[in-house]
Amino acid sequence: MLSPSDLIHLPYTRDLTEGGIAYALRSLPYTYNRMGGSQYDRLRRIVAGVAVELAFRRYLAEQNVPFDVKGATPFTDPDRYDVALGGRRCDIKSFLITYREQISEMKRNPAIVLNAPALVPSDQNAAEGHAEKNIYLFAFLSGIIAASQADLQKAIHKKQPHYLVHAMPNPWMRPSEWTPLGALALKSESEAGQFVEIGGQDAGREMRSLEVELPPRRRVQITDEFHSLVYIHSKSLPDARIGIHSPARRETHLIGALDWGNIWIYGMDILLAGWLTREEFNRQANSIQEGSRVFQYDRTRTKNLAVPVSELRPIADLLTHVKEWNQ
Repeated sequence: MLSPSDLIHLPYTRDLTEGGIAYALRSLPYTYNRMGGSQYDRLRRIVAGVAVELAFRRYLAEQNVPFDVKGATPFTDPDRYDVALGGRRCDIKSFLITYREQISEMKRNPAIVLNAPALVPSDQNAAEGHAEKNIYLFAFLSGIIAASQADLQKAIHKKQPHYLVHAMPNPWMRPSEWTPLGALALKSESEAGQFVEIGGQDAGREMRSLEVELPPRRRVQITDEFHSLVYIHSKSLPDARIGIHSPARRETHLIGALDWGNIWIYGMDILLAGWLTREEFNRQANSIQEGSRVFQYDRTRTKNLAVPVSELRPIADLLTHVKEWNQ
């Protein structure tokens, strides 16, 4: 059983969001939207999850706890894990909490998370390749998002960081035929110049990015060869449409001034709650049906297995075991 003193707070720093964004963009062609909602909701969830994993690695290093990083297929496996402890796969299940009232309550009384369910999507738990001795570790990230246009404008006005992305449609991101898109051409209808970054894959499916300066109302042609186009990132909030044309597809994709998502996570605090082996979790878990209201979500979008957070084992206990396993 966990007590409030077992909960571990980790500081949140800007580089955690930056690392999460880099991973999220590179993983876009390979992930699917299990949770539903918008493409940008999904990207923010990935950013938050990677940020927690990076913070956990930093914490392990500070505690002199040995760990391995497994990255054989870091972008092509949506349910990958990054950390192995004592030879055991460590699957971090993190939950992004964005409601200000809930964040304030967690800050006043962190013990409130002890009443929350530790959730694992049923399809993930049932997937092949999971050993019974592997570890589920659960964490909560308190952070604000600026998803709406009004909130984004406020963030920009206050000179807060932001990261604007337009995710390309599936036929551009995952084309059925792996052939070059041709000499891409971009044009902005804005009266002001701007910089954008385009990201996609080459013939070998390696991700690459290219920064492009768009002068006002003038067509710019790119000679670099892309076989897919995954995203466009704008350094500033566009005030007019941007078009991108592929001669091979014989298609122009238009991006409206409102067709951008801010995937920056304004993280505040990471709370490491506790852990169980997969065997222990499955023995104790109950089902939570899709559409249920839980601490983390107004409505779950997939079927989950759950154990009360209060019944997890302390993180300090895990670190002791890891040192024993390595011996």
